[in-house]
This record gives sequence, structure tokens and C-alpha cells, in this order.
Amino acid sequence: MAARPRRKSAKSAEAGDEFERIRRYFAPLAQNFPGAFDLTDDAALIVPGPGQQLVVTTDALVAGVHFFGDEQASLIARKALRVNLSDLAAMGATPLAYTLALALPPDHAEPWLADFAAGLAADQAEFGIYLAGGDSVATPSTLTMSITALGTIVNGQALRRNGAVVGDLVCVSGTIGDSALGLIARTGGLGDLPRPAQRDLIGRFELPQPRLSLGRALAGVAHSAIDISDGLVADLGHIARASDVRMVIDWARIPLSPPALLAVAKQPQRRDLILGGGEDYELAFTIPPDQAGNLRAIALSVGVMVTEIGRVESGAGVTVLDQDGNDVTPLSGGYRHFEG
Repeated sequence: MAARPRRKSAKSAEAGDEFERIRRYFAPLAQNFPGAFDLTDDAALIVPGPGQQLVVTTDALVAGVHFFGDEQASLIARKALRVNLSDLAAMGATPLAYTLALALPPDHAEPWLADFAAGLAADQAEFGIYLAGGDSVATPSTLTMSITALGTIVNGQALRRNGAVVGDLVCVSGTIGDSALGLIARTGGLGDLPRPAQRDLIGRFELPQPRLSLGRALAGVAHSAIDISDGLVADLGHIARASDVRMVIDWARIPLSPPALLAVAKQPQRRDLILGGGEDYELAFTIPPDQAGNLRAIALSVGVMVTEIGRVESGAGVTVLDQDGNDVTPLSGGYRHFEG
């Protein structure tokens, strides 16, 4: 995680110096990954095991776009890492290492950085991944970070978006819509819900749970998979386009948490938010019908709820039907950058 060289002042050896910050806060996160060389070189060496492929994914997070910026620093760090781990999960990969590029505004000093590093350390221990390098720079404006996560998978076993076939069952993990509702709750827009329900939803927005164990178990079982980041309809649409098929989803079968059920009961129009809000970081995937029993066993073994919510047909796009067979697909296909 080499810092950019620049002219040093007489205070360059103090705690605020970028090289000292790397040594103090980030080198400990790399100490169990030999190829990182304690972050003393400009690059790392990464060698996957024999018969393995390297899976690479990158996500950038910007204050005011992906998080508010006033959250605890450790929560910001953990979310930044977890959204990348979710991409690894969607391909069935095992986490290996990650790199971090961090642009810090002037007001993010040592206490903030110490808490940020502590959040990364906590999730490294939980998910078995290590820092391999990156970059640390100053910015006069917005806190921004980018993580590139690396994982491994057995040759030919990666889950893709382009494998869905007509007749497949469409399934999801966990519950859908909590994060989008949590974002609304965070801004005071769910005042009709009890405070405990709002806190539960906000927790899902602030700290997603990557489904790594489930993703690995789906290798060789699922025909296609994706993690739900842009919204359920939008991300199923990615599979539909890549696989040249149509997805038909039953609204009544989409799994909702108790707070989400209450939110929709109070205002039915919130259904569109659940279908298109995004940042669930659950897995959406398709399986052949003869794997339904195997999927139930997998769900029990990894301790993750999975639900069949629809089917794959010939055609194109994604259609959501209510219990009466009416098309309730939201007009908005999900979140997209650069569109207003």
C-alpha cells in the first residue's frame, strides 16, 4: 500500500505522516499474507493454488452516495469490504486478499483512521481475507475508497450470469428490501414504524452480510447467480439479458423480514422500493428443478434461508406478478449511476 512520494516537511515522521499511517494502521492487516511484504513494496505477489482460478472484483464507495459519512468509521470500513465479498460470493469464490485505495479529507484524523482499520481487522478475521496493498492519498473534498477483492475457485466452477435456462427455478437468499427501507429509515422517512423495526432496517443498510458459504455451496448446483446490489428486478434483469431468457417472479413469494412486511402493510407503494431499491447483497440464482431438494439441504448446512420466488421462461426481461396475476413490475429498473 505504497503512498505517493512528495516533499516532506519537518513533521514528516509524526503520526500524521502517510508512511507512518500505513505502518501503524494497515501493515498489521497484511501481516498474515506473505505476498504483501508488510506493505513495503509497490505491489504484491499472489499465487493461487494448483487447479484454481483467480476471481477479481472492484467496488468504489463515496460518502454521500453509498454511505452517509457520519457513521462509525469501522462500519464504513466493514461495508466497503463486504460489498466486494458479496461479489466473490456470487461467483462461488473463497476470499483470498484485497487491496484498498483510500482518499481521506483533512478532518479524518488518527482516531477515525484507527477505528476504520479496526473495522477491517474484524472482518478480516471473520471472513478469512487479508490486505495485500493499495494506496493512501489526501483529498480536499469527499471521503472515497475503492477495494479490489481477490478470491479463488476451482477451474471451471465459477458461477456466471449467463447460465440460466428455461425451466430453472429462481431463488434468493435471506430477505429482500431491508437495506432500501433502512436507507429511508436513516433519513427519517419511516416514522410510521416502531423504532426497533427502524433500527433493524438501518442495520441491514449499514452492514450487509455477504453469503460466501452459500455461494461456494452453489458451485455445481446453480446454473447462474448474481448478488443483489442494484435491486432485485435490475439484477435478475442482468441474468435474463446474459442468458437470453425471461424471469417471472411471484411478488407474494419474495421473502420479507417482519419490519419490511410491516412497512409494506402500512404503505403498499413501498413494494416498488423493495423490488428496485438495491443494496441487499443477498444472492439471486437459478437452479434446475431437480436440485430443489439439494438446495434445501445446502441452506440447512450453511445456515442461510433460501426461497424459490419464480421461474425462468423463454422471452426477455423480468416480470413481477401479484397474487391475482397482475403485472406489478416497477417502472424503475433499479439504481444506476449517472442517471439523475
